[in-house]
Amino acid sequence: MRVAFVSETVAQHRETGATRRIRRTAEALAGRGHDVVVCCAQWWDGDHETFEQDGVTYRAVTSEPPGEGRFAVALLAELRAIDPDVIQATVADPVHLLAAKLASLVLRAPLVVDWYSSPDAGDADDPIWRLAATTPDLVLAPSETVKTRVRELGAEGEAVWVVPNAIDVDAIREIQPREVADIVYSRRLDADANLESLLLALAELRDRDWSAVVIGDGPERDVYERQVRDLRIEDRVSFAGDQPLENRLAAFKGAHVYAQTARREAFPTDMLRALTCGCAGVVEYHVESSAHELVEQEERAFRTTSEQELTDALVAASEMERLDFNDNFSEYDEEAVLDTYLTAYDEANERMSWLEPAAVAGGVVLVVAVVALLVVLL
Repeated sequence: MRVAFVSETVAQHRETGATRRIRRTAEALAGRGHDVVVCCAQWWDGDHETFEQDGVTYRAVTSEPPGEGRFAVALLAELRAIDPDVIQATVADPVHLLAAKLASLVLRAPLVVDWYSSPDAGDADDPIWRLAATTPDLVLAPSETVKTRVRELGAEGEAVWVVPNAIDVDAIREIQPREVADIVYSRRLDADANLESLLLALAELRDRDWSAVVIGDGPERDVYERQVRDLRIEDRVSFAGDQPLENRLAAFKGAHVYAQTARREAFPTDMLRALTCGCAGVVEYHVESSAHELVEQEERAFRTTSEQELTDALVAASEMERLDFNDNFSEYDEEAVLDTYLTAYDEANERMSWLEPAAVAGGVVLVVAVVALLVVLL
């Protein structure tokens, strides 16, 4: 199968949850023997139009940095040259998605959209985002939380599938533990990290014996380090900064509790890894975070909705038996999740085949008109 991914920005430009997911999926498909091409803005040096890395071919739709070129205008010609069996686009820019839909209709290749995170509050009422949610043949969301937001934009329930992020279960099973701290938090330290909830709860437990490590970096790190000093727990909370996956897994294996307090999380991949490593989980519920979905049926995890509940849950989690592997999360293994992607491609192809030729022609006219208007306006 030839799969064309459409994303102007990829992980080689900037690492985000969405771009990491594109890269993992593309490389997994290539590893299974599929022909994978990623249509993106050029990120490599030189004047050659394609670049191969880890079995994936990256094709430059524009040579300008993301956001500075006319990506949507050039996309159709690039996809025609690739002639894919399925197109998978991101929703980072709805104009690009609509351009991919035009190519999908012209080439008779189904369009699957990987909608990684919920739209911002201001986007929910924007007609272009509603069109982006309703034009794909199938939308893939990483969690029920994101699926709900896509459906609120008008997508049919059956046209939105939940496909979680995958983890390497074998690597987790084999990693050797490293006793870094009893409690671990791992996430980018940005405005949504909400690490203060955990720090305040830990300060309430200063009379108990515990240590904690914060893995990750970001613009709010200085704020949190200052808060640790203000709470006078700096001798028990360490900041490890960004760490490679192997180091994070070893720390999870050696820890007893993993805490997740972020206000916004499309899919908490590190939390999933930590739970699989045997950590007891403590999750602070937030409406824009999907973290609670991982622990709804898990006996070794707690969902909290208040500061006192969070403090109590940390105590209860610390009293649980230590484990170094939890088989309850093996369903998230890379091979199983990849099978779900392939099933989704088959479903998208069937859904597209239901369209009558007249409907396809009408769709082409509509999408061409919308893309042309948006290109002129932008």
